[in-house]
Amino acid sequence: MKKIQIILSLTLLLGIFASCSSKVDLYADYKDIPVIYGLLDATLDTNYVKIVRAFSGSDEATVDATQVALIADSCNYPGKLDAKIYRYKSRYGGEYQLDGMIELDTMTINDKEEGTFYFPNQKVYFTKEGILPNTASETYSYRLEIIKGNDTVTSETGIVGGETFKITNSSVSFVSEETDKTERIKFMPADNAAVYDLEIHFLYKETLQGVSTFKTVHYSFGMRNVESLNEENGVFSISYSQNLLFNLLRTAMANNPEQTHYTYDPSQSFTVTLAAGGDELYNYIQINQNAGGLSQSIPDYTNIVGGYGVFSSRINIEKTLRLSARTQSDMTSFGFTPEDF
Repeated sequence: MKKIQIILSLTLLLGIFASCSSKVDLYADYKDIPVIYGLLDATLDTNYVKIVRAFSGSDEATVDATQVALIADSCNYPGKLDAKIYRYKSRYGGEYQLDGMIELDTMTINDKEEGTFYFPNQKVYFTKEGILPNTASETYSYRLEIIKGNDTVTSETGIVGGETFKITNSSVSFVSEETDKTERIKFMPADNAAVYDLEIHFLYKETLQGVSTFKTVHYSFGMRNVESLNEENGVFSISYSQNLLFNLLRTAMANNPEQTHYTYDPSQSFTVTLAAGGDELYNYIQINQNAGGLSQSIPDYTNIVGGYGVFSSRINIEKTLRLSARTQSDMTSFGFTPEDF
């Protein structure tokens, strides 16, 4: 019996969260399969939802599925679907009541990078109407509804964030010598967050023969679920080695000429970025990261009713931390001169 091959590509563009991609082969009688990807962020001016479809191609040897993937209509629905987001509000822990409706519009983005699927143009659904954040007295839930012919595709998510989500450190400390001692980046948890991702960034300036260039070293601690975090009296933390920053700088400076001069700003050079994501997002990333190969069964996890993909929430916060007096002393010994940037 002739089979239909459906190839599904879901790419999570998570900002600070590591990118994750899964290509899935499904063998079944043809059916139009909606694929939804949306992450609501209450801190953004514009929120996007990607609505595409799994495309079909014969599994016969004469048909090359990679060529089908390069055809725009193979992934995009024609025209504009009826796509809305309904906002529900709860006051002081009471029942959620309908509080508003957002109609999604479409735009074409022209900078999609070359790859397996059609580029450079891609259609996305979006809204510039603000996603309301949770407060001490009010919490929000959002329901996505897409009408596709006689079918309705739905999904729901709470909002990650809240007024108390913040990084509590005012400074950080590092040492240049080898050590097994650790320090911690501490933060108050975000509402509805199941996963966190912490990154550090250190900005400095290299000067060689009168030419100065700003450089940055980065380090990501990777995705951490709530259960894996340190917690004390409601404050979460992620540990780091005391010599982490200097080890990053050693690697970055390894091939530089000896006459290179280095400067940094003790109060502005070090920045921490912390991302928080919802439970649906965490489950989806875990399933796709564990998929292994390029051809797999459809992931067991999806929170899209009537389709596949993920509809969840995320938030990123950033804070600049001052380097401790001990760190500044070691920076001088390491060849770095303090300077206001």
